[in-house]
Amino acid sequence: MSRGNKKHQVGQVRPSQLLWTYGPGALIDLPNLSVVTMGLEFWRKDLCMPVFENRLLNAVRNVLHANVTELLMPPLADNDSKNPYTPERLKGIPVRPFPLWLRCVNCGHLGQYDGNIFQLQHNAYHPERTHFYHDNCPKAKTGRAQAVPSRFLVACPHGHLDDFPWRWFVHGGPSDCKGSLSFYEDKASLQTENLWVKCSCGASRSMAFAFGVEGQKNLPACRGYHPHLNNEKKGCDEKLRTILLGATNGWFPVTMSVLAIPTERNELRQLISDHWNVFQEAISLEVLQIMLRTLKATHSIPGLDKWTPEVIWQAIEEHRKGDASAATSVKEIDLKIPEWEVLCQPNPPTDWPNFHSTKTPVPQKYNDMIDGVLLLDRLRKVNALIGYTRIESSVELAEEGEEVSIAPLSKHQLEWVPACEVHGEGIFIRFNEEKIQAWEQQETVKQRNATLNEGYKGWRIAHHQKPDAGYPGARYYMLHTLAHLIIREFALECGYNAASIQERVYASHGNTPMAGILLYTAAPDSDGTLGGLVELGKADSLEHILDQALHRAGICSSDPLCSMHKPNEDRTLHGAACHACVFLAETSCEAGNRYLDRALVVPTFECKDTAFFTEREGLS
Repeated sequence: MSRGNKKHQVGQVRPSQLLWTYGPGALIDLPNLSVVTMGLEFWRKDLCMPVFENRLLNAVRNVLHANVTELLMPPLADNDSKNPYTPERLKGIPVRPFPLWLRCVNCGHLGQYDGNIFQLQHNAYHPERTHFYHDNCPKAKTGRAQAVPSRFLVACPHGHLDDFPWRWFVHGGPSDCKGSLSFYEDKASLQTENLWVKCSCGASRSMAFAFGVEGQKNLPACRGYHPHLNNEKKGCDEKLRTILLGATNGWFPVTMSVLAIPTERNELRQLISDHWNVFQEAISLEVLQIMLRTLKATHSIPGLDKWTPEVIWQAIEEHRKGDASAATSVKEIDLKIPEWEVLCQPNPPTDWPNFHSTKTPVPQKYNDMIDGVLLLDRLRKVNALIGYTRIESSVELAEEGEEVSIAPLSKHQLEWVPACEVHGEGIFIRFNEEKIQAWEQQETVKQRNATLNEGYKGWRIAHHQKPDAGYPGARYYMLHTLAHLIIREFALECGYNAASIQERVYASHGNTPMAGILLYTAAPDSDGTLGGLVELGKADSLEHILDQALHRAGICSSDPLCSMHKPNEDRTLHGAACHACVFLAETSCEAGNRYLDRALVVPTFECKDTAFFTEREGLS
């Protein structure tokens, strides 16, 4: 954190959190401070390590623009040094205090942190204790009281974020009053109608008027401010909404993810394909030889010592000739299609240590439902952050071509985006396409699908989105629900908890019909590859897991209410599903616990004739 010309370390977060929780524009609510992560132009790019994944890079370019040239990991601070004043300890992600308004915990005085009333108390050896204090507080015995960030902010769906307009709010509009403000509680209850802001001129107002319909009347127009960019306030046509500091609707990441799958059976060709953004700069053998000396010295691309420069140059030339034809496939919007094609191969190629698979027999009881099971002893997933939204997380539901307001990570055109890679293990289950299609054609399934689609349209209309865009269909609902049920069983059988097991659902019709699920665990270190998950993919274990998952899914502890839920009436994105039976931690679900319905998987109290798995398949 910077204050004047000084920089202070104020806390720590995990690198992966900078993509999913605390990226540029997000607020980090520390024990005594609240800060906002600054835009990418403020980051030390020279401290960021590259992540090589050409397929994801091309997909990011397709969404943003062609000038994005790199995927970079966030810089890491060196916290091993005992001296907190070394330059190494000041490496990391730049942040600044936000909101600017602070409140004294003793007297309730409201003011901005950069005035003369509040001072910063930095603790170099315990950064988490760094805080602001109110000097000369009239109600503090020592004359000094702690100041905490204001818990109220305003934001708009275009991603803008601003301090709560305290003076406007308390005076009911624009005012030249320079009186001091204070915040106090009228009663012991912390309900908004008991929270008040008061000006020394006598004006006061309850915070109940800051929310809902009243909030629209008592808040000014959006100023179009991005605190992480220090941009000019240019105005905005969206209405402001009051949010709370730390609320989940304050920042939603917009990410893209791919599995690092091998596309070449030749190890050298695969290496060049994975790192093409580096090797494409080699315009001659002489340039390549210079590049190789640097690459080998920095160990940035392990394994190059196996081949001579001449052999590598020949492979680069061969790849360059085929690159024009390959460019179309890597730019497809659906990044899952190339993964599906590799996972369905009779003998998938190996790219150790990023990808290694083993075929295993299908559980006997389900051999007419499942076409294949693949054990992934090693897999690598790469994630990239391309922007964020506030108020509504609508991007994941937006169909290609639908206008979505994605807030920027930088005030300038991006040349790189933050990325991270995780390693793990997984199980891929591929279902019989003919069996899936026959099930989809059942009249009862079509009716259930229509009911779910009505709920989907109602939800989209309620959230001011196009009602007919992006409905995933009954196939996705069924496979997605089954994935959740299996993950819950995996958590009972292996050493991983449910929150650490993730899903990737392959469900589509079109030119490349897909019907499969990949259940995997992934972590930045070796903890993601303990082997416990892969063992459960073997025939006997998987058959037991499926039996248990389907048996438990038949009855929910919230039944009959859960099974009787009607999405078309409630305008929701799920059918027979709730926290007691299907929902998972959102770290596990690729769709935020949306598009779930037990009735499409097993018979329920309310709906007994739409299940893909019937009693004949082994339910008891």
